[in-house]
Amino acid sequence: MRFVAFFTGVVVVVASLPAVANGQTGVTPTLVQPESIRQVRVQDDRYVDAGPVGASAISSPGVAAIPEPAVPAGIQGTLISAEQAPAAEADDAGPVGEPCPPPGPWKVPQPCVFQNLGIAWGGWIQQGITFNSMKPADRFNGPVTTNDRDREWQLNQAWFYFVKPTKTDGCGWDIGGRADVVYGTDWRYGQSYGLEDQINSSNSFYGLILPQFYAEVAVNNLTVKMGHFATMTSYEVIPPVANFFYSHSYLMAGYFDPLLATGLQADYKIGDNWTAVAGFNRGWEKFEDPINSLHFLGGVKWLSDDKRSLLSAMVDTGREVGFTGEHDRTSFITVFTHKFNDRLAYGSQYTVGREVGGSFVSPGDDADWYGTEQVLVYTINPKWSAAVRYEWVRDQDGSRITGIGNVLLTDRGWDGLPGMTGSFHDVSLGLNYRPHPNMVLRPELRWDWYSGPPNPFGQLPFDNHTRSQQFLAAVDLLLTF
Repeated sequence: MRFVAFFTGVVVVVASLPAVANGQTGVTPTLVQPESIRQVRVQDDRYVDAGPVGASAISSPGVAAIPEPAVPAGIQGTLISAEQAPAAEADDAGPVGEPCPPPGPWKVPQPCVFQNLGIAWGGWIQQGITFNSMKPADRFNGPVTTNDRDREWQLNQAWFYFVKPTKTDGCGWDIGGRADVVYGTDWRYGQSYGLEDQINSSNSFYGLILPQFYAEVAVNNLTVKMGHFATMTSYEVIPPVANFFYSHSYLMAGYFDPLLATGLQADYKIGDNWTAVAGFNRGWEKFEDPINSLHFLGGVKWLSDDKRSLLSAMVDTGREVGFTGEHDRTSFITVFTHKFNDRLAYGSQYTVGREVGGSFVSPGDDADWYGTEQVLVYTINPKWSAAVRYEWVRDQDGSRITGIGNVLLTDRGWDGLPGMTGSFHDVSLGLNYRPHPNMVLRPELRWDWYSGPPNPFGQLPFDNHTRSQQFLAAVDLLLTF
């Protein structure tokens, strides 16, 4: 979403990208979820542990925990600070000198049985439309994922989650888990081999996916999850609630990073600043692995003392089936974010990868890829924020970027073929408008361009394989519950 490593089978390995809120109640955003509704524990816990259900999922200066029942369990909103809160009207004011509190986000009723078991449920709906200045004949926006259709309304995600977070505070043990169910056009990018391809028709724009279902055990400072889960290696993540922009970067689209995995992953907290991560899984977007190999996924995460700087350095390595056969594939992904002040925040990702013998244009040679994403987010006021994103990636041997239509063997996805060995660039300008804590509107302007030769089939990435650039205007609406 993941939220796409687009390759499965003997010649092509299935890959996906899922994606999934931005609501708001006021304070400066962290860059991982700019002033947005934040999911507890699973969807963006790469730097810090989540607190109890309904508590703040991030320990940032000026962001207080919100007690139940202020926010939907499993989703976290930020608070408006005293300095940012608008002055109360005289008719609405409480005691002298105390402004009325801002309205809290609405949450779906939590059944008593869920509350007794410590389980929360909720979700969101994401829908949007994209306009391509080129008006491509095939109505696809080239290698841009999820909002991939031109002039066509898309229900990207109707997402429901059920979660029981684990919490030990470093002492004792706890058992929890999570399950997510998603319906929408994003299914094409969110599927895992051996799972969703068994329940959906490839000839449909809409389908059902199960991006996560796992059990979790926590003992003191160690947490272990077992099952099917999001890897959380990228700066952008699968749920749109955790991203600023409607569109996704190429780095997050699953071309270059693993997004979903099936296996086991352990997180061990080392002091207040460091967390070590290690585990094994069945490969990129695999529920079943046709070659029965295991990947290693691990690294370290660091949180500064003032909780303004976040760093994640991860490596994924293992055997995969690509366009040129079965090879060892390794990716290094580094994410860094920093909050300069209460208004300005920065985020970045750096990715380098190699597949031994995986070059598409020079069979037998290694395939290399690398790139970076840079983002600045500025909070204008409690309702409005703005951001700019620049990205550059190079698929040096034409082994990674291809159309999801080729993977699904259908016309329900872009059918671009591999072999584009140049550099892909994109610049996005966006706004987030939050008229209500459960609602965010995200208009975006995006320019993509490709510098390099056509692939061996004479195709360029945009305008039905005829152009090296495109301009997109898009907007989506997120409603959380």
